[in-house]
Amino acid sequence: MGAVHDFVSLSGSLRHEGRSIGSIIGEYVGEESKDLLLWFAFLTIILVVAVFAYVVGLVFQEFPSAATASMLYIALALVFGVYLYQFDLPFIPGTVLFVTLTFASVFVGLRFPIQLSQTQWIPIVLVYSFIASVLPVWTLLQPRDYLSSFLLYAGVGGALVAIIVGTVLGSANEALVTNIPAFTGFGGNSTLGASSPLFPMLFVTIACGTISGFHALVSSGTTAKQLNRETDARLIGYGGMLGEGLLATVALSAVAVVGVTAADATGGVGLALPKFAGGGGVILSSLGIPASFGAPFMALVMVSFLLTSTDTALRLGRYLFEEIVGTSETKTQKVASNRYANSAVQCLVAYVLIASGTWTPLWQLFGSANQLLAALALLTATVWLANWDDSKQLVSTGVPMVLMSVVTVCALVYLEFYQNLYQGLILGNAETAAWSLALQIVIGTILLVLALALFRQGLGNIRDVRGQDVTAADGGSDQ
Repeated sequence: MGAVHDFVSLSGSLRHEGRSIGSIIGEYVGEESKDLLLWFAFLTIILVVAVFAYVVGLVFQEFPSAATASMLYIALALVFGVYLYQFDLPFIPGTVLFVTLTFASVFVGLRFPIQLSQTQWIPIVLVYSFIASVLPVWTLLQPRDYLSSFLLYAGVGGALVAIIVGTVLGSANEALVTNIPAFTGFGGNSTLGASSPLFPMLFVTIACGTISGFHALVSSGTTAKQLNRETDARLIGYGGMLGEGLLATVALSAVAVVGVTAADATGGVGLALPKFAGGGGVILSSLGIPASFGAPFMALVMVSFLLTSTDTALRLGRYLFEEIVGTSETKTQKVASNRYANSAVQCLVAYVLIASGTWTPLWQLFGSANQLLAALALLTATVWLANWDDSKQLVSTGVPMVLMSVVTVCALVYLEFYQNLYQGLILGNAETAAWSLALQIVIGTILLVLALALFRQGLGNIRDVRGQDVTAADGGSDQ
């Protein structure tokens, strides 16, 4: 479902002059649907920025060497951009040089770690994301993403090879044995909270490794504008998502190698992220790489993509809000569409969401919104196919759309009206600050209303279009 989602989001944007999914559904259903989807996506973007900034701050706190390596890696990307686009120097020698320096940054990080707390790192990450989001694409985004791809190949590819080698030859420092209970029941799953049911919460806890609405925004926001040819969409959209599934599998394997106890299950992301890097170091030791190097390297692999996602999200938020505002005629519209003011507001709201210091409710709200956005992207693709040609089958996008819609609507209703409102505010059983819960309830309710309105309009359009096709096939007897 995730591969279909990414592919149709990318190819749909290509067939509509690189426009966003909001513009696409607006073309077929109307301006109201466009505005609804753009507002939904914009609110989701703010949640993306908040949770990723939170996670990056935590990784930097736990792995100070990865913080140093990340700073160097960003600086190298800036220099690489100037090298390529300002001085027009050779591409291949530049790639060899800057990729080598990127990997060498891990050694520098081990020697000179930057030790700050998560609370100190979060505003720094948001300021970095603000700067990166307003810079031209060639300055940082393209060269950084290019360099980070080599980190991904080395991290994920190396871990997959190491798992096979370590399992067959037993060459790892620690035995590559899974130590996680397979199933703990449908209700009261301790990993997700004292009373969180496995359905639907599991399906909004796992995000980018399966299906992610954020990918639809990236596909139709920046990726569609960078392809050499339309046929590349299959490899980049469908194939790229399968690659991310491999990354998710490596992440699970890394945590499984270190092991999860009953006490760990309630530790949340504060224990999960260090276990990912530590487990990755154990896995890479199968190839003779010391765990003392492998763990910080895996932390760098993880944080490089988190940083990329954070500032890319801010940039996409800019684009989305500019589409919402439209032509800048009034003074208010000009301020709202200003890249600096727009990005600053997103960072401020994201920081307010993080300020409660409680991870679980924020991640669950983000996960629900993100997966619901995926359902809306599949709705957009289904509307596009239905209007394109009556011979186009709608099963490939329609079935995932229905499944994702049911799961995410149930999750949002459970989270906002039972867990946050009833358990949190009315009974007072939540650790999260009341104002933070109230803000999340407001955001979740708005997202739910926007989504239901979009589903009503989009499905109505599909029904009308296919109904017209049937009438035409019958000779227009009803007209």
